[in-house]
Amino acid sequence: MDMRALSKELKGIQRSQRGYAKIFRGPYGVCNGTIYKDRVRNFEVQDGKVVVGERTIPNIWLRDNCQCSSCMHDATKQRLLDTFSIPKDIAIKSHTIGQNVLKVEWSDGHSSEYTRPFLSHATRSAEFRAILRQGLTPIKLWDSSIASEAPTENYAQTSEGDVAQILKNIRKYGFCYVDGTPFDDPAATEFLLKRIAFIRETHYGGFYDFTADLASKDTAYTNIALEAHTDNTYFSDPAGLQAFHLLSHTDGEGGASLLVDGFKVAEEMSRTDRKAYEILSTVNVHAHASGNEGISIQPYRSFPVFEHDTATGDLLRVRWNSSDRASIELPIDEVEIWYDAARKFDALLKKKENEYWEQLTPGRVLIFDNWRVLHGRSKFTGKRRICGGYINRDDWMSKYKMAEFGPKTVLGTLASS
Repeated sequence: MDMRALSKELKGIQRSQRGYAKIFRGPYGVCNGTIYKDRVRNFEVQDGKVVVGERTIPNIWLRDNCQCSSCMHDATKQRLLDTFSIPKDIAIKSHTIGQNVLKVEWSDGHSSEYTRPFLSHATRSAEFRAILRQGLTPIKLWDSSIASEAPTENYAQTSEGDVAQILKNIRKYGFCYVDGTPFDDPAATEFLLKRIAFIRETHYGGFYDFTADLASKDTAYTNIALEAHTDNTYFSDPAGLQAFHLLSHTDGEGGASLLVDGFKVAEEMSRTDRKAYEILSTVNVHAHASGNEGISIQPYRSFPVFEHDTATGDLLRVRWNSSDRASIELPIDEVEIWYDAARKFDALLKKKENEYWEQLTPGRVLIFDNWRVLHGRSKFTGKRRICGGYINRDDWMSKYKMAEFGPKTVLGTLASS
């Protein structure tokens, strides 16, 4: 088979897979999240198999996920068992069922115990597991009216180590202010971010403290106006959180911060122009960061503007930065369909009722979800000093999930199939 024929066949397979994916996970869309409800199901053993509800758990899975200290490290929760040393025909030799536990004697001589919640979690749907694994709890979409009720916490509380409410606000609204943060130097802001998680290192460095001097070749380091955008579209894994703290602004004015709820705008587009929404959900767009000498950062592949969770179909991430956009991954004679859809999204982003403007002041730290909330600013004069940093999505979501669900619940789903 020549390469052209092989490429055609692979594209056909990919189209089929996309079709199957839509059948299984439902249509692409914006979901307001799901309330976590832990419903524990009953179980029984039938013909040597464990049955939970209408689902049968394979013996190989049960043996592989034995939770005893010989098979699972107590402290690290890492598997100690060599999975492929388990006989392919592993069988339940005998069993006893207590009020809330199943005890199994296996044909390989090992003994295991499984609690009812554990067995129940093992048979949960992908959508249910996504609530815990990805923190897909309820969110609140907003527009410019959020100005009257912007989520805000106080630095004094976080200095004692509790950032849980900040993270809950970020999950729900996509951003949170932290007022009362010392601003005589950037140390307090850095301390705050490290309370949340590790600060991400990029080609700009880690924790940043800068003025508009083009020290890094990026428009963020100028004084020009910036339209609503997300950062790091040129990374395969864009930063999860971003933080800004205006430490000072002297001899000038302007520089108001712009926030737009990308999920709210996407939801609006989904309702008013489904075709445009589908185009921005499926057509990949390449991006780059090439302003600094010797550097051209590009993601390992291109991504669409709207990325969706593969388990639930929910909108998971918005990638939108026209400044960093490279190629549109369509044949050149077909790219107009993307431009038409993107123009409609851009118009929705710029609707006044979708724009929330706030003049940041020293002492107020802004932390926002870079996967959801787009940010920008108005042009300014004078000299501004800003500090802040990036935090990875997995890191902040880990702390959020522990605060929202508790370690027992989070760790209890690790073995769910």
